[in-house]
Amino acid sequence: MQWNLSFSGILTLDIHLDTYLLVSYYRDMENRKKQIVDLALKLIQQKGYVAFSYDDISKQLGVTKASIHYHFEKKEDLGVAVTDRILLRLQESFMLIKNSQDSAEDKLKQFIQQQAQRFECTEICPISSLQTDYESLPSAVQEKIGEVSRLELKVMKELVAEAQTANIINSSEDVHQVAVTILSSVKGALLYRRVLGDDVLAEVLNRLNRFLKKP
Repeated sequence: MQWNLSFSGILTLDIHLDTYLLVSYYRDMENRKKQIVDLALKLIQQKGYVAFSYDDISKQLGVTKASIHYHFEKKEDLGVAVTDRILLRLQESFMLIKNSQDSAEDKLKQFIQQQAQRFECTEICPISSLQTDYESLPSAVQEKIGEVSRLELKVMKELVAEAQTANIINSSEDVHQVAVTILSSVKGALLYRRVLGDDVLAEVLNRLNRFLKKP
């Protein structure tokens, strides 16, 4: 058996191998970065921003703290990445609901359900968790959670207004106040559920459905 590889052929193979290794390296790095953000988000839901540390992430992912600092030099940088993730999910969720063919009532119910039931029993809404720690957050994270909070309220107000237009909710109710009441009720229920169990959240959601019905 003869090998007739020319110098140019070997060089091409080397280039392809180097490219493959480089792509694999960057893919692994992006996967690690995503894992860090995923875990930080879960820790914020469970413990809060102030209470978790790079040591928590290091132990749970089985990586060195130096590797975490490689992706996020400061905890503030990680906090910004987490809030960017929350913001993106909120935008995507709203666009899916907004562009659906569902009724105004179903759209509002879907958004409420999504905000209430995507978390495990021991977790609370990450937006609520970051709002709780607001005074202790770095300024960059404060700015981001402010942006997220305004968007969440804006989305709820748009859905409430659409439901009023469709005669689902009493049009005499103030849109802003109704939106704040719904969000506060759901977020508060998640806190109570953490202590008292799932029945609390179910009761609040049922009560909201009755409250929102036009008399």
